[in-house]
Amino acid sequence: MDFHGFLKRVIEWFITSGLHVLVILILVGIAVKVSRLVSNRLVLFFTKQREDEEFHKRARTLGDVVRYIMVSAVYTIATMTILREIGINIGPILAAAGIVGLAVGFGAQSLVKDVITGFFILMEDQIRVGDVVEVAGKSGQVEKVNLRTTALRDMAGNVHYIPNGQISVVTNMTKEYSRYVFDIGVTHQENMDEVIEIIKKIDEGLRNDPEFQNDILEPIEILGVDKFSGSAVIIKARTTTRPTKQWRIGREFNRRIKQGFNERNIEIPLPRVRLYMDQDKTGQGCPQSLK
Repeated sequence: MDFHGFLKRVIEWFITSGLHVLVILILVGIAVKVSRLVSNRLVLFFTKQREDEEFHKRARTLGDVVRYIMVSAVYTIATMTILREIGINIGPILAAAGIVGLAVGFGAQSLVKDVITGFFILMEDQIRVGDVVEVAGKSGQVEKVNLRTTALRDMAGNVHYIPNGQISVVTNMTKEYSRYVFDIGVTHQENMDEVIEIIKKIDEGLRNDPEFQNDILEPIEILGVDKFSGSAVIIKARTTTRPTKQWRIGREFNRRIKQGFNERNIEIPLPRVRLYMDQDKTGQGCPQSLK
């Protein structure tokens, strides 16, 4: 083997095609960074146009999609260019890809479904980054949405990657506004008007609290006595909050309800067991053994 001849060919290739490939790789790195910068600048530009958190969520979501498309296009063009530089004719490859594409088309139906579903989810503004949603049996905060998948992080910190094609119903718990529904139980002997008045006063105090007032959009809505259970009368109410704030407001409201009921001696029902002691024919109670 002519080692010097081989080395000469390697050097010649590096001087010509090799340098071109190196330049292409450098340009790819620059293009990826530029695409991320452009998408971030677009998001920043649009979020400055309106002081609307809902609009900001959509801008961030669409910014992620724009970046995903731009980066994918850069990698595709770079791959084709590098193949041509190293002497591979991409014409037959593209033709073969078309034939292979037809052959595997049936196998790729799920991928196509994912992309089409993802497109309509984004265009119809069903899901935005930061929303709390339930889809495909999973719930959590949306961390990322693209044309193929949706990523949710649940309360335990687990991240679920859901193919968009599996999403048939979207339950968005933080779109425009949120609500927290209360089922407040008291014992049967309590005065319902007094209980409702306490609930309204607690709501008024919460709405006037600087720590919580900006998160509450409307006064509490008392829906009334909803049902009777074995030991309780259930009063249903709901409060309207800013998106994602309903759980924070609900927990604080429950804390104040417990405190307010204690101060007014309003009894919250607890499970009770009533024992009936049998008697014999002489009227004497039968001995019972309680364990």
